[in-house]
Amino acid sequence: MSFTSTVLELDIADHVATLWLSRAEARNAMGSDLWRDLPLAAAAIAANREVRCVVIAARGPHFTVGLDLKEMGAMFMTGGNSSGGDSKAVTTRKLFDRIQEIQQAITCFEELDVPVIAAIHGYCIGGGIDLVTAADFRLASSDAIFSVREAKVGIVADLGTLQRLPRIVPAGHVAELAYTGADFGAERAQQIHLVNRVIDGSADEVYAAALDVARAIAANPPLAVTGTKSVLRANDGRTVAEGLDYVARWNSMYLFTDDLVEAMMSFLEHREPRYTGQ
Repeated sequence: MSFTSTVLELDIADHVATLWLSRAEARNAMGSDLWRDLPLAAAAIAANREVRCVVIAARGPHFTVGLDLKEMGAMFMTGGNSSGGDSKAVTTRKLFDRIQEIQQAITCFEELDVPVIAAIHGYCIGGGIDLVTAADFRLASSDAIFSVREAKVGIVADLGTLQRLPRIVPAGHVAELAYTGADFGAERAQQIHLVNRVIDGSADEVYAAALDVARAIAANPPLAVTGTKSVLRANDGRTVAEGLDYVARWNSMYLFTDDLVEAMMSFLEHREPRYTGQ
């Protein structure tokens, strides 16, 4: 499945897909082209059986400054009213549908079967937080600056931050950051567990660190990795006993793979394994 975009780039090598936010001239502001193309990129990744891990990174000096207010400002200034004679109810429904479309543009990365890593540098504001919290985990450069900015500009964050961030960061920190819209740096992001590691270096170095982790993931048996992600995801809303039952059922169906045999044989033969995902 081919993929082209004016605001995204998709590179695939060594079983790792890198999705680049590539609107550097606008500091990767998130506009309608991005919301249209993100689900297409996710679909292209999902359709490629060679991909075993994904890195989301960005061109230019910043990951993203968030919503493109220049493009979306007219809608905010008019309260979402259209000029086509629609009633307030119809206009409201159209806005509701549009918000849900954009929500899905973020959610589709959370729903990928393979792990997703966010490599963050520079500003990661507003919608950037929505995107990176949909990843499985995050690495950041030491110059990264984060902000749950929406309340500061009169918006209730509606693309996933208020739902996903509390699963990553303690509730008190979520409340403070969401209510104030304040900027915070990479050191605090690591302290509150928003990011796993801070890389003391440039955007290239944080991407290289993310790529190293992605390659380590991709070197493992693919079905074991995707199964692990499925089981971790299934824990939400389940008790420990229910989670144990789920993983028992999963392994009853999927344990005996060709890669399991390859793992055992390579260990006995003292060689590197060659996994096929079968």
